[in-house]
Amino acid sequence: MHPELGAHLSGMGYHGVVNLQLTATSGKLCWTFDVPSGMGTPTLASIHTGQTGATLLELGMHYAKTGCEKESMMTVEHLEASPKSYWVWVDTKAHHGELRGALFAGMAHM
Repeated sequence: MHPELGAHLSGMGYHGVVNLQLTATSGKLCWTFDVPSGMGTPTLASIHTGQTGATLLELGMHYAKTGCEKESMMTVEHLEASPKSYWVWVDTKAHHGELRGALFAGMAHM
């Protein structure tokens, strides 16, 4: 199990990172994004099943650089067990999934 996950995000000529901290026993999921300011205003961040798959969960009701949410323990356990199966998307008004990246075990750095 991997309680810390990261993703290198890219798209539309921009690059960023996200780091997740997971606590399966309580279902707590926290995140921290580092995305470029020039790409437009982020509106939503979400985790998807695969690069183009369905939305598994949204990271807050609206985009927030940092935050925490309670998710089902089963969802958090799946993320911990198989991070490569999931992608993080950051949407802007101009583009759905403007930045995207596959999750991996460990922390992402710019």
